[in-house]
Amino acid sequence: MTDHTAPWGATRATALLVLADGTVIEGRGLGAEGEAIGEVCFNTALTGYQEILTDPSYAGQIVTFTFPHIGNVGANDDDIEDLNPAARAGAVGAIFKADVSGPSNFRSAGHLDAWLKRRGIVALSGIDTRALTALIREKGMPNAVIAHAPDGSFDVEDLKRKAAAWSGLVGLDLAREVTSGQSSQWEEKPWTLEAGYGRQDAASFHVVAIDYGVKRNILRLLSNLGARVTVVPAKTPAADILALQPDGIFLSNGPGDPAATGEYAVPVIKDLIATGIPVFGICLGHQMLALALGASTVKMHQGHHGANHPVKDFTTGKVEIVSMNHGFAVDKDTLPEGVEATHVSLFDGSNCGLRVTGKPVFSVQHHPEASPGPQDSHYLFRRFANLIRERQGEPALAER
Repeated sequence: MTDHTAPWGATRATALLVLADGTVIEGRGLGAEGEAIGEVCFNTALTGYQEILTDPSYAGQIVTFTFPHIGNVGANDDDIEDLNPAARAGAVGAIFKADVSGPSNFRSAGHLDAWLKRRGIVALSGIDTRALTALIREKGMPNAVIAHAPDGSFDVEDLKRKAAAWSGLVGLDLAREVTSGQSSQWEEKPWTLEAGYGRQDAASFHVVAIDYGVKRNILRLLSNLGARVTVVPAKTPAADILALQPDGIFLSNGPGDPAATGEYAVPVIKDLIATGIPVFGICLGHQMLALALGASTVKMHQGHHGANHPVKDFTTGKVEIVSMNHGFAVDKDTLPEGVEATHVSLFDGSNCGLRVTGKPVFSVQHHPEASPGPQDSHYLFRRFANLIRERQGEPALAER
């Protein structure tokens, strides 16, 4: 075993981040002990660290938080996004600049460190996250191993070999690892200060949500608009989905390479589009809808991860600030005839939305449910509901 000593003096490093190129970054360990392998990205959100770490779209990733003060509002059992907390779908590691302070928030039920341990998330603090972010911007998102050992004893050469040997996210179908094990009904509505989470008791239409790694707040917003929501596993055949008699079909967010998940998902999506039932996709669902329509996806250099991304909606001409979490994107130059771009990132010009001409089918790359982030894009759920209401002969809801 290699005896690694922290750069700040006699204090032994209790956590390491070992990149695939052999770079070793030393820090102070917290959260779960042991090691985890994944792709390192950075997230620029100022709030919502629990929601970020429990978003199934982060499966296979180690999240570097650019905001320095993480953990100051504590942790609770409400601010999680994966459907099955016992499965612990989400980020495998976390990196912070400052040590986690004691919680100070009326909703806190405990310390972030204890919560990280329960979730099995390996974390480290005490490093220059600005330098790591700059490295990712320059060289792209690296594969790495994050390790935590309270006694500071690490086999660094073994960690280097593991980091270098990992194949990465390209070609990796992670949706099958985070999806629901069986179909279920969703009735929870958004949280309010006075009453907590509400319940759906007067549904006016039925949405089937295909779970590639769906977030709870997406389902809450669908429920809040009057949907009875049935969540089905990622590999559910089109015939089984149609047998549920949906008024609308939702393609969820999720982790991994859309081309890999698309091997079984794209044929299903094609069959669903052909029915004329309204379809709405988010993130991975957006990417796989694009694949089903004949477009291509590409791996991004540094990805988009944060809650401050400007996106323009071509249908209204408005610019909204949105939440993003994706390392793959739809190649805008491959959109076929009959498919038009509806949204664009004002950071890099990448595609952030599409719709099919003459059909009730659309999707967006960003996360309109936020959680965390601004609520500028909540109108997209009403846009989806209006496609369903139009098909039912009902009056439209106001989008904003």
